[in-house]
Amino acid sequence: MSMANKLFGSPRPNISNKDQYPAFTRSLEEQYVQTLLTNTTSNTFYADSHELLADAEKLHREMADRSPNFMAKAIVFARSVGLMRLQPLFGLAILSRYRPDLFAKIFLQVVLIPSDLSDFLTILKGLGRGEGGRAVKRQVNRFLAGVSEYWAIKYNGRGRGYSLGDAIATAHPKPEDLKQQALFRYLRGLEANLALLPQVEALEKLKFASTEEEQIAWIERGRLPYETVTGVIKPSKAVWEALLYQMPTFALLRHMNALQRAGVLEDRRNLDYVVNRITDSQALRKAKILPFRLATAFHQVDHPELKDALREAAELTFDNLPELGEKTAIFLDISGSMSGQYLEIGSVFALALYKKTQGSSLFWLFDTEVIDAKPSRHDSILTQAAQIRSRGGTDTGAPVRKLIQERRKVDQIIIITDEQQNSGSPFYEQLRWYRSKINPDVKAFIVDIAPYRLALVPETDPRTFYIYGWSDTVLSYIAQSVEGYASLVERVEALCLED
Repeated sequence: MSMANKLFGSPRPNISNKDQYPAFTRSLEEQYVQTLLTNTTSNTFYADSHELLADAEKLHREMADRSPNFMAKAIVFARSVGLMRLQPLFGLAILSRYRPDLFAKIFLQVVLIPSDLSDFLTILKGLGRGEGGRAVKRQVNRFLAGVSEYWAIKYNGRGRGYSLGDAIATAHPKPEDLKQQALFRYLRGLEANLALLPQVEALEKLKFASTEEEQIAWIERGRLPYETVTGVIKPSKAVWEALLYQMPTFALLRHMNALQRAGVLEDRRNLDYVVNRITDSQALRKAKILPFRLATAFHQVDHPELKDALREAAELTFDNLPELGEKTAIFLDISGSMSGQYLEIGSVFALALYKKTQGSSLFWLFDTEVIDAKPSRHDSILTQAAQIRSRGGTDTGAPVRKLIQERRKVDQIIIITDEQQNSGSPFYEQLRWYRSKINPDVKAFIVDIAPYRLALVPETDPRTFYIYGWSDTVLSYIAQSVEGYASLVERVEALCLED
């Protein structure tokens, strides 16, 4: 490589990150996909929720104005594939103003459950749109036409934003039959014929049940969801046991501690049931549980058999991930800004990737220094992830510099980070040196799990791939991209919107 090419042959950073360190901007489409897949608007190390919300609103409006078709596809992708809720709903609310036709086309692909509808209407009101007008009411009516008794008793809690009753009062849907008429009346708090609504009737009877036996009888007869039951009575051990056998998988994860405290899991039959449910690969796939949820539950429980079940569940979650090949370097950012959920997610992802390289890849942790983690292929992902701690500053160039110093040739570099470098040499500078000295064809995959919208490399680099999000599909994208598949933005562009 000539000196002129070294000095001028590559794009230069054109912005600064949150620590005022040089960084790159990428296309508006890529920034939008990143925001949808990583931004929950909760506080982060570098920005509070108000700043993130303002940034997200500005980006949603810019996308709606410049590329509404891409926006619609990205919203559907983030909700269905990325398993995100709040940002897709935020984008949907803004899209309703700019392109009512696209809004109508994707509404039922984004608003999937009543809590989605509640949050959507809350966002709409918060944006000063009131009830949204006829275009919104038409879509709300489409959703309300599919409301079941189960949804009615599970999601109609008042005092938590828009209830289903509030939505009915707003949109004025026309019931199709006597049962739906009774359901709509009940949801609005009006007198209704409960003989047509056996689940609703069971809930109302539960409220006045005077004995544990009566409570359990009504719970089982109505197959009442745990959220509804715990909202009207204080469950005893026997009631928790009755609830156990109709809890969805995600609910089991969230309530293992409560079940244990109530003494329900002292019964061998109950414990075996929970373990079998959590380690049922088909149930895990159906529940679409984000991998870090397993890590969170792992930290919360102390029962040894439950911990073992969660370890197995994490391995099963990544069981279908394609093999990556041996010549892979995996770098996990453990700097201070990664503390909390980011490191929890990153550690699980990194270890899952390591296991898919048959354990012969490099697995390095870095802050301003680099540590060879030497993970085990035999210990579980969750056990090893729980031992990784955050510390120090961020030098994303450090692990690549170590590769150069040791003259290690790899075909893939995967770095999991929030990208907020604050010391050392830039990642892209070191990557260019690695390509010039060791392997010109090395591919780099940057797994960004933060919403800051800045980049380590310029968009013009054809051998670097950006991947955003928290679902287990993030890792499958890496494996597919190694085989030449498209970028996330290209995947979104290829999405066909259903009517």
